[in-house]
Amino acid sequence: MDSAPAPYIIRIDGHLGATVLSAFPAMVPQRRGPHTVLTGLLDRSALYGVLAEIEALGLDLLEIQKLTPDRPDRADRTSPAPVDRHSP
Repeated sequence: MDSAPAPYIIRIDGHLGATVLSAFPAMVPQRRGPHTVLTGLLDRSALYGVLAEIEALGLDLLEIQKLTPDRPDRADRTSPAPVDRHSP
């Protein structure tokens, strides 16, 4: 399995506040409908770390998607709204 960094999209149920989002400093959060989508460039170790953090925080993981040039972003099903990292 290739461990080179790759772009990932991780969809989590609900809107995450600033405190929870601080657990994912390498990820860019966006609100998409009723979910929070985290996007970032991750190698295998970083991906497993993000997944472990999601589990430790008790978040409801809905989808993990590795983006490739021939596979467009399916996560963009609704218009993204920026996340305010300063809200609770």
